[in-house]
Amino acid sequence: MRLSIVVPALDEAAGIAAALAALAPLREQGAEVVVADGGSSDATAAIARPLCDRVIVAPRGRALQMNAGAAAARGDVLLFLHADTRLPGNAAEAIGRATRAGGFAWGRFDVVLDSPRPMLKVVARMMNLRSRATGIATGDQGMFMTRAAFAAAGGFAPIALMEDIAMSHTLKRLARPACLRERVLTSARRWETRGVWRTIALMWYLRLAYALGADPAALARRYR
Repeated sequence: MRLSIVVPALDEAAGIAAALAALAPLREQGAEVVVADGGSSDATAAIARPLCDRVIVAPRGRALQMNAGAAAARGDVLLFLHADTRLPGNAAEAIGRATRAGGFAWGRFDVVLDSPRPMLKVVARMMNLRSRATGIATGDQGMFMTRAAFAAAGGFAPIALMEDIAMSHTLKRLARPACLRERVLTSARRWETRGVWRTIALMWYLRLAYALGADPAALARRYR
C-alpha cells in the first residue's frame, strides 16, 4: 500500500508549515503528501513546496481541490486531510490494517477537538458516536479510501459545502466504512469563536437543510 495524503489549502500561510511538518514522519515512512492550493492570495504555495511532494494549483473549492489532488497523487490509498487537522503517529499503519487485513474500501478516524473545555470533549465524543452509528464521515475525521473506491464514487461532488457528507452517502452504497478508534486532533476554533451551542445548532441546521434538498452554495454562505 502506498498512502497519498491530499491537503486542500486556501490562504493557509500562517499554519501550513506546521501542518506539513506534522506529516514529515509519514513521508519518511513512504507516504506522499500533495497540497492542492485553491489559488491562495498569500504565500501558502511557496511555504508548502519544500515541505511536501508536490503543490498543485486547483480551482477554488474544497471538493474541486481534493479531486485535483487525487488526480495528481500516485498512491493507491487516498487520505484527505484538512490543514487544521493532525493525524495520529500510527495513521499509515492503522489505514493499512483497515484496507488490507480488514478489507475496508474506505473509512475515517475518531476525532478529538484541541480544547480543554469539557463540553467540547463531549461534542467530539458525540461526533464519533454519531458517525459510527450512521456510517457518515466528515472531513474533520480524516476520510480515507482506496483509489478504486474514489473512482467508483466519481470523486467528490463539486458542491460548495457538504461534499464530505455526499461522498459518505455514495461510498456507503459500495461498502460500510472502517471507523477507526485512533484519533485525529482537529481545531476547535469555530466552536470557541462562534460558541458551542450556536455551532451545534448551525451544524444540525445545515445537515438537515442539505438532507431536505437545500442548495449547497446557499448553505455555504450561511456557514461562513
